[in-house]
Amino acid sequence: MKLDPDLIHYLTKEHFRVLTAIEMGMKNHEFVPVPLIESLAALKRGNAFKVIQFLLKHKMIMHFNKQYDGYALTYMGYDYLALKAFMKRGHIQQVGIKIGVGKESDIYICENPEGETVVIKFARLGRTSFRTIKDNRDYLKGRSNSSWLYLSRIASMKEFAFMKALHGKGFPTPTPIDWNRHGIVMSHIRGYPLSQIKELGNPAKVYEQLVEQVIRLAEHGLIHGDFNEFNLMIDDEERITIIDFPQMTSTSHPNAQFYFERDVVCVQDYFAKRFGLRFEGVPVLARDIEKAEALDKEIRASGFGEEELRDLDTIVSLLCSYSSSIARALP
Repeated sequence: MKLDPDLIHYLTKEHFRVLTAIEMGMKNHEFVPVPLIESLAALKRGNAFKVIQFLLKHKMIMHFNKQYDGYALTYMGYDYLALKAFMKRGHIQQVGIKIGVGKESDIYICENPEGETVVIKFARLGRTSFRTIKDNRDYLKGRSNSSWLYLSRIASMKEFAFMKALHGKGFPTPTPIDWNRHGIVMSHIRGYPLSQIKELGNPAKVYEQLVEQVIRLAEHGLIHGDFNEFNLMIDDEERITIIDFPQMTSTSHPNAQFYFERDVVCVQDYFAKRFGLRFEGVPVLARDIEKAEALDKEIRASGFGEEELRDLDTIVSLLCSYSSSIARALP
């Protein structure tokens, strides 16, 4: 499904009332019954029917009519709810083209009311790439299929919290602007994915920058968890920006050394294959890194309830397992 940037300007209050009603109803229903939608949206049956048919046509909701007549949000509908919130808060004026598709996200270029370029990242947990993990892991904890939206929301909230904390500590990240549902508004980075770079003026210096950031993260009690050329941006001055934080985990995690070592080795392998650099060994987390701040505990203690904290651990485990499976499949 492709997001229509112009459609947001044609959606009425009734459309958003029905979308919001379905969102509210999905807290207790996999598919929300029509009478409940009408009640929550405060619309009569005839008006609600017209709105529902419009939302179905534009793939913002899905229909279920086996046991009863019910509806559920799709990611498209969730996108427009988040976009509406960002526009109301004055962070977004116009949505542009999609500039990135990840294994668990879509990224759109946007314009704010001042005419400045910003970016929206929508979490997309539940893509085909995760289906085998779903079969092998009980990460939904008894929730319905609508939990893809819930887990995307929690993953997005976690990423925004980490980005905000890291940016405040001077780490080279995009500037976090706002968060709503499964979406994050952030500054636009004028650079290129490191994966697309074939030549560097000083590969050794860039490598040193990257390892320094991995170590700095560990000194703050954090491990990126997916530190590779696809999640790193580089500008014309060969300065690095770190992106994509949903797998960020604590150095107190039982598998911390494994994730830390994997981050370093990913960078070493890339620079060895692409630029011919050679390396000896990897720092040992417990021996070589002195923890200066417990930023991991500060972030986890802020804004998350116990249930959400459990789900954060589930999401990290899910994403790290997927990255590990991809790493094993690569030559």
